Amino acid sequence: MISRHWRGIARRDCADRYIAHLESETFPRLASLAGFLRATILRREVDAGTEFRVVTEWESEPSIRAFAGADVEAAVVPDKAKAMMLEYDPRAVHYEIVASVDAGKPARPDVP
Repeated sequence: MISRHWRGIARRDCADRYIAHLESETFPRLASLAGFLRATILRREVDAGTEFRVVTEWESEPSIRAFAGADVEAAVVPDKAKAMMLEYDPRAVHYEIVASVDAGKPARPDVP
């Protein structure tokens, strides 16, 4: 599995609207793609505005390609979202998920 991370700073007056955009437009599109697993929006206030980190999880790189295109690290930022941003990363960063833990469950069920 792969975790895709992207960061942007929205104007404070656009922060809630940006979340609404993700929930109403971006996330439904992601949910329709084979290999998409989940998405998380992280938010914090910084000096410049409201910083967001959007973390998505995918089964494989080909799954991400269905969303991002041939250049899987290229950020996907529609014009509507760009208009809300003060700055944003033009590239996403990918990490291989090697372990995770849920409350009450082993981190790696295959390891005793």
